Amino acid sequence: MALSPLVDPVDILSDAERARTARHQVLAGLGELGQRRLRAAHVAVVGAGGLGAPVVLALAAAGIGTLTIVDDDVVELSNLQRQVMHRLGDVGDPKVDSAVRVAADLSPETTVRAMRERITDENADALLAGADLVIDGTDTFDTRLVVAAAAERLGIPLVWGVIQEFAAQITVFWSAPTDGADAVVLGDLYPPGSVGELPTCAAVGVFGALCLQAGAILSMEAIKLITGIGDPLLGRVLVIDALRAKTSEVPLRPSRARKTAAPTTAAADPAAPEADPAAPEADPAVPVEIPVAALSAETVAGARLLDVREDAEVATGTIPGARHVPLAQVLAEPSALGAGRIVVICQAGVRARRAAAALRAAGADAVVLAGGMDAWAAERVS
Repeated sequence: MALSPLVDPVDILSDAERARTARHQVLAGLGELGQRRLRAAHVAVVGAGGLGAPVVLALAAAGIGTLTIVDDDVVELSNLQRQVMHRLGDVGDPKVDSAVRVAADLSPETTVRAMRERITDENADALLAGADLVIDGTDTFDTRLVVAAAAERLGIPLVWGVIQEFAAQITVFWSAPTDGADAVVLGDLYPPGSVGELPTCAAVGVFGALCLQAGAILSMEAIKLITGIGDPLLGRVLVIDALRAKTSEVPLRPSRARKTAAPTTAAADPAAPEADPAAPEADPAVPVEIPVAALSAETVAGARLLDVREDAEVATGTIPGARHVPLAQVLAEPSALGAGRIVVICQAGVRARRAAAALRAAGADAVVLAGGMDAWAAERVS
């Protein structure tokens, strides 16, 4: 759904800025008023690497009034394959310095606040203070949790993207959206404890050109929110498969709203004892969990194993015989997995429950491996 503009416009653009942004001002829906909103906007970009670099270029060119760039790193030679605002002469220099230079070259009226710091729980609110929205271009999940928590506390939108190897995910989180929209936060996509340790870009690589595509989409989402045009990705996850030149969309509903709306049951109560996996299901839509000890019997009986973790996680190992289909693809088209018995596997069990519920709704007899890969690995050690 379209949302109200995030930012009130400045009164007037300079003659030079009107001329520089003339092609924006003839766009139906954006126009001169939208351009004045962009001039009034303050966007914080956390991370000046593969995603942050094209974001800085796009937003400076778009005429954003203030950019806060948060990054404590220096430019390395290997960055230049994808971090397009840096140059060979920048190697060894702070990444935030590149942001200051390129913004000045593109949009002299844009103010850049270069914050050469690592964002933490302790300094996040201060670093993001005054921003109308945040764009997360960081490369570790721990840092993404910090940025998301700060955006939730501040009540401002978080335009969020992640990229690894040949795949990307992009969405918008907002704990206090306008116009009666549902609040959606990072925990709705990745519940606490559902993500294991992911390999770095240095370990598994990243497709450089995909960073430009994903960074451009992050920038567009920010511009749409600021100006109130179009339909932002709040409540939707855009999934990009660069190798197959495919994009898909996965709906993302706020899990907290569903829990509030649903009647309280023992199965939904975190404090309630776990149900006996052998007991009959109280609700056919709720997947049963099976222990690792039952896995051999399941496969002998003809059950298929489905690993719904991300590519990088599966690269570190999976259960022999398991088929790999990432969670986003399962949720986008659960019927493609067919009917019959399916044992769904993730790292700890949370994502597997989401996938199994979708598969059951599509007609499959899906169950969850309790504890996921963590439990399977622990069983092998013991």
